[in-house]
Amino acid sequence: MKDLTNGRISTQIFFFSLPMLLGNIFQQLYNVVDSVVVGNFIGKEALAAVGASFPVIFVLTSFFMGISIGISVIISHYYGARDHKNVKRGIDVMLGFSAIAGVIATLAGSFLTRQIFNLLNTPPNIIEDSIGYFKIYSLGMVFFFGYNGISAILRGLGDSKTPLYFLIVSTVLNIILDLTFVVKFGWGVNGVAIATVISQFVSVASMIVYLQLKHPIMKIRIRAFEFDYQIFKKSINIGLPTGIQQTFVSIGGMALLRIVNQFGSDVAASYAVANRLDSFAMMPAMNFSMALSSFVGQNLGARKVERAIKGLYATIALSAIISTVVTIVFWFFGDKLILIFTRDQEVIGPGLAYLRIVGSCYLFFSTMFCFTGFMRGAGDTFVPMIISIFSLWILRIPAAYLLSRPMFGLGPKGIWLGIPVGWFFGLIASFIYFRMGKWKTRSLKIHVK
Repeated sequence: MKDLTNGRISTQIFFFSLPMLLGNIFQQLYNVVDSVVVGNFIGKEALAAVGASFPVIFVLTSFFMGISIGISVIISHYYGARDHKNVKRGIDVMLGFSAIAGVIATLAGSFLTRQIFNLLNTPPNIIEDSIGYFKIYSLGMVFFFGYNGISAILRGLGDSKTPLYFLIVSTVLNIILDLTFVVKFGWGVNGVAIATVISQFVSVASMIVYLQLKHPIMKIRIRAFEFDYQIFKKSINIGLPTGIQQTFVSIGGMALLRIVNQFGSDVAASYAVANRLDSFAMMPAMNFSMALSSFVGQNLGARKVERAIKGLYATIALSAIISTVVTIVFWFFGDKLILIFTRDQEVIGPGLAYLRIVGSCYLFFSTMFCFTGFMRGAGDTFVPMIISIFSLWILRIPAAYLLSRPMFGLGPKGIWLGIPVGWFFGLIASFIYFRMGKWKTRSLKIHVK
């Protein structure tokens, strides 16, 4: 556990976010390895089928992730205020909520799969593989939720390293199982889904055993379990807007996929590959944002408002540097990165256009996420939710649809051009709201007497 209320700000935020960044890289490798294996050993149709599942997975997990962020913020405030009794109650709330949400997501994914992929206008030549992959993947949702719930608790306590260690082991296991099930046994896309479920189980099970033995405050005691509804209510007040925001973003991803699917399986495969690389590119900004939320939560809990604001500006600077580097890499070496997944020229062309167009605007995205992370750490999540929904559904999705119509002659490039439109508006609106200072009032409502 780490105290973020003292010490050099930029160094603390960087080194606190680094294990989370590495952890998310390894977590993304679950999906990337699936795509690399099927793209190289099965074909571009299988690659598109696996890629079609990711927006659906995001929909099923996004609402939970928003609520868990709310609980994590509460825990970080209690920890910053040295209120260890309520820290333990917050941990119990997170564990109980993770278990229930995991079961619900598993059931939803198992019974609604075909209806979802039909709604997305999934190309006929990949729909059966998409359904098969997703149904098996859904069986591991409860393990995915368990891991992320425990990770959110540890972030609130200032520990971003422990989840990383177990995730590295399970990611290596996933790579081995992917190759074994696909190359050796010939199980196709179902094989990579089975490998992912097994690996996710290993990650959460091994983490629970370790924490039971080595981490007193995280030790699970069934008889002493206490689901504190007051803490849960506070968590909902903070996390619900974020959960709704994440849900709308994930549904927006599905809407974007539906537009992409109209151009056939080659463009769908291009989008799947570019989206995997895009996820890696966005990770630094997203993890700096999560680190900033914990930093702000602890410092506002300790009544250090100026230190929290300095943390925001330090995080913006770090994010800007990394975003610029990623933009340069994608512009000059994007085609080489796509070759890791496939050598099909019909897939490489649209994918490279995506990386160059979207990659040129990562600075907007990373700065916007810094303001969002600050507000989340302060417990002010409602207005950022409105900003996010507006920028996505009023700007990005309509722009992507219209620019891809025959009247503009841009085709898939029109979809890619629509994405940064929402980011730019979100950045301007978030900056204006931060300057208004209403987050100061919201942060005071979290503290207990």
